[in-house]
Amino acid sequence: MAGTLLGATRDRFGSLHTAPPAQGRGRRLPLRADITSLARCLRFLVGLGVALSLCAGAPIALAQDGAIPPAKDTIFARKIVMGTIDMNMDEVETMLAPGGKLDPAEAREHLDIISVLLMAFPHLFPAASNQWKEGADRDAALDTFAAPELWSGFGDFYKRATAASKLAFEASRAKGTGDLKTLVAELRTACNSCHASYLKTQ
Repeated sequence: MAGTLLGATRDRFGSLHTAPPAQGRGRRLPLRADITSLARCLRFLVGLGVALSLCAGAPIALAQDGAIPPAKDTIFARKIVMGTIDMNMDEVETMLAPGGKLDPAEAREHLDIISVLLMAFPHLFPAASNQWKEGADRDAALDTFAAPELWSGFGDFYKRATAASKLAFEASRAKGTGDLKTLVAELRTACNSCHASYLKTQ
């Protein structure tokens, strides 16, 4: 049994893949490629966080006990994550639009970032951040537009985010432009459906 799994790897979702034999010198194995891509995502996120801290001109406040961040900070963090997902999605869709120029390596990197962020996204919704109120004045940067139904139906929300993350991952490994377009369209539909269910517009 161990012999049949020699060289096999698991992707970030735990699925087992048998790596094809390397051909030619210097060819990367799939696991190394995934680690390299994930490292790029993490470097991007760290850089984004530093840039946002500098732009804000002040450190994010911590809760008085130093253990749990204030709900407003968590809401701000998830807005940053969603904005980054949107930005990367726009880049891919622009490449695939009529007249667009597809760079497969760049598209893969954008989709990898989307996949990683969507894995993390549901964990940015603690109960204390369920603060949407009908008719209240809201600060677009710090106040939530997440519907209360997200928390009452959190299992469904979590499944949607996980499925979207897997779609982005599959799209990043698409074998051709046709498959890439199909998977990106499915990812857009999944995002729009989740927004329609759990995002307030005003």
